Amino acid sequence: MPFGTLWLPVVVSTVAVFVLSSISHMLLKHHKHDYRGLPNEEAFREVVQKGGAAPGVYFVPYCGTPSQMKDPAVMKKYTEGPVAMLTLMRHGAPALGKHLLQWALLCLLISFTAAYVARHSLSLSTDGLTVMRITGTVAFVGYAYGYFQDSIWKGIPWANSLRGIADAVVYAVATGLVFRLLWPAA
Repeated sequence: MPFGTLWLPVVVSTVAVFVLSSISHMLLKHHKHDYRGLPNEEAFREVVQKGGAAPGVYFVPYCGTPSQMKDPAVMKKYTEGPVAMLTLMRHGAPALGKHLLQWALLCLLISFTAAYVARHSLSLSTDGLTVMRITGTVAFVGYAYGYFQDSIWKGIPWANSLRGIADAVVYAVATGLVFRLLWPAA
């Protein structure tokens, strides 16, 4: 089947997920507990500003080599805490438009990937449920699996990741349903 026949479900599923994510974050607000403020935010900001750290990802306490992990002074820092992974962004208000555009492009990429897998693994005569299962599964992997890594490696609370994974289930079902309804042979 020509890939061009799948552009309609790619675009419609991208729009569907974008709308669903907007509802999830703006109306349902079940992600409002994903972030918290520091009790001493002003003191923290002052220390970070004085330190002159550039935008980037930092780990505290930092070890440049694995052998430093054996140093008792470093281990004492880990034991006493805090242990943190810190992302510093550029100064200025968040660029919501830029973030929304990047999110829309990611949704498009995930839908495109689902279409690519479907094109190479399914035929035009494939039943709708199978189309939905394959494209929905690919979409779920795209939307959800990063959350597992966040909790495993970055210390993101599992509750945060589970909320994101729940969103991913909704996005995957929407993607699969769109592909099922708009499959070229449907």
